[in-house]
Amino acid sequence: MRKYPDDIFTEPDNVDPDTLANLGPLRPLAGVWTSNAGVDIHLAGHGANTQAFVERLELQPIDPQTNGPQLLYGLRYHQRMVKPGEVETYHDQIGYWLWEPATGAIVQTLAIPRAQVALAIGEAKPDDTEFELVAKRGETVNGIASGPFLEHAFKTIHYRIKVTVHADGRWSYDETTLLQVKGRAEPFEHTDTATLVKIAEPTPNPAARKAASA
Repeated sequence: MRKYPDDIFTEPDNVDPDTLANLGPLRPLAGVWTSNAGVDIHLAGHGANTQAFVERLELQPIDPQTNGPQLLYGLRYHQRMVKPGEVETYHDQIGYWLWEPATGAIVQTLAIPRAQVALAIGEAKPDDTEFELVAKRGETVNGIASGPFLEHAFKTIHYRIKVTVHADGRWSYDETTLLQVKGRAEPFEHTDTATLVKIAEPTPNPAARKAASA
């Protein structure tokens, strides 16, 4: 349990409005990215199936967020994947990447349009180029919630994402979602991996733009 002050209402003074300058290890992720060589390994019938995908991932800075004394800087993201040569969405995901400078906590909130949400948590130092976040079934802090059908047929037990920032400016993710699939004795590891190349710089958050023009 992290130690927080007894005063849970008073917000911090003199908050720097420039989110891009305060994202710690998340700073290299800001921007618009693409990958033409993603790999998804999922269950199809009675065996694993490997599917290539093309991805566009946008991460834009939001204004600083406070929960009383807690201060968070973050990126709002939208991730969309298609199969090579196709238009129909293969996977769509939205959420936030958040950084808490005071504790070194990294949080990913995610939602997918198949009636599932999750909140994954990890820790890092401001200049770390690798970090890992985890969400677990049944947890009330870093937990996973699914709709009735997914809970019945494809029960998510555990989610892990590892991020690696490369010296050339690219970054990669390696995800594993552990599923208990109806009719199978052993859990199945659903994995997704990709290395992303930047195609556009991030847009500074509104408060930072206002401060810069003052």
